[in-house]
Amino acid sequence: MKSPTLVNQVQITRHGGPRVLRVVKGHQPQPQSGEVLIRNHFAGINFADIMTRLGLYQGAPKQPAVPGFEIAGEVEHIGPGVSDFRLGDQVLAITRFGGYSSHVVAPVEQVRMVPEGVSLEAAAALPVTYLTAYLMLFEQGNLRPGQTVLIHNAGGGVGTAAVQLADMVGARIFGTSSRAKHERLRRMGVDLCIDYREEDFVRLVREATAGRGVDLILDAQGPANFRRSLKALAPLGTLVMYGVQHNIGTTRLLSAPLKLLWELLAVRFSPLRLMNTNWGIYGFHLGRLWTHPEPVSRAMLQLVTWLGESKINRIVDRIFPYHQAAQAHAYIQDRRNFGKVLLDFREL
Repeated sequence: MKSPTLVNQVQITRHGGPRVLRVVKGHQPQPQSGEVLIRNHFAGINFADIMTRLGLYQGAPKQPAVPGFEIAGEVEHIGPGVSDFRLGDQVLAITRFGGYSSHVVAPVEQVRMVPEGVSLEAAAALPVTYLTAYLMLFEQGNLRPGQTVLIHNAGGGVGTAAVQLADMVGARIFGTSSRAKHERLRRMGVDLCIDYREEDFVRLVREATAGRGVDLILDAQGPANFRRSLKALAPLGTLVMYGVQHNIGTTRLLSAPLKLLWELLAVRFSPLRLMNTNWGIYGFHLGRLWTHPEPVSRAMLQLVTWLGESKINRIVDRIFPYHQAAQAHAYIQDRRNFGKVLLDFREL
C-alpha cells in the first residue's frame, strides 16, 4: 500500500499568543467531485486568523486546527466532474480555514483563474480583504461618486483595499491610521489622514465637512469606537462594523472574551435615535456568507476582472516564510503592516 503523502501545515495548537502556531506534517488531501487540489504558493493572513488563534472567532474549528482563508498557487490534481481547470493552472481560492498549508483542496465555486500577467503574490492578497471592502462599500454602503467615506485603520489589509475601491468610484476619502502611514495613504488618494492615537477623528471629520459628517464609515476597531463613529455620520449616513481589532492584545487573557462581551453589550443603538437621525447601521462578517454565495461570487468576478485590467493594485507589505507564521501574526497585531501580509509555502 502506498504511504500517504505528507504536506507542511501551520497549525494553531491551542488558544493563545503567536507562539502557539506550529509547523506540522499532515496528510495530503484528495480532491473529491467538484474539487481541485492546489499546490499552494502563498496564503494571506487576516485578522480573522488572529481572532481564531485567540479563541475569539465564532464558528472556528476545535483546536488544534489549520487557519487560513485565502491562497494562490497551481492546480495539482483535479477531482471528478471538474472541467473548468487544468493541471498547472494558476489559481486563487477562498478557503474556509485550512489555507496555511502547502496543499489545499477547494470546491471549484471558490476558485478563480489568476489573470494573465498577475503574480501569485498579488492574487493571494486579493480575496478576503477586497471582498470585505467591496461588499461593505457597495452592497451595504451603496457608495457613490462624490460621497464621503471614513475608513478606520486605512493602512491595514482591508483598509488599503477600501481606499483603492473608494478612489475608483470618485469618493472623498478620510482615513485613520498611525502617523507613519499618512504619506503613503495621501499618495493613494486619502484626502484627510487622522492619527487615531493622538487626534479626535470626530472633531476633524466634522470640521472637514462643515459639520455635516460623512456618508459612510467602515469600522473594525471595536465597541468603544463604534459609539464614537456614529457622531461622525451625516444624515442618511451608514456605519458598517466588521471587527474588534482594538480589543485584541498579543495574548489571550482569560478575561478578554468577557471584557469584549461587556463592551459589546454596552453598545446600544436606540431605534428612536436612528429614526430621528436617519442613520443606518450594519454588521459585516464575510465568513457568515458561506451559505449565501451569490453576492460573494459576483463580487469576486468583478474584482478578478479589475485585477486583470490593472484597475486595482494589491499592496503586499511583507512575505514571511511559512515557518515564521508566529512572527507574521505578531507583525500584524503590532499594526506594523501597510497592506497585506502573506505566508510563503513554495519551499517544501
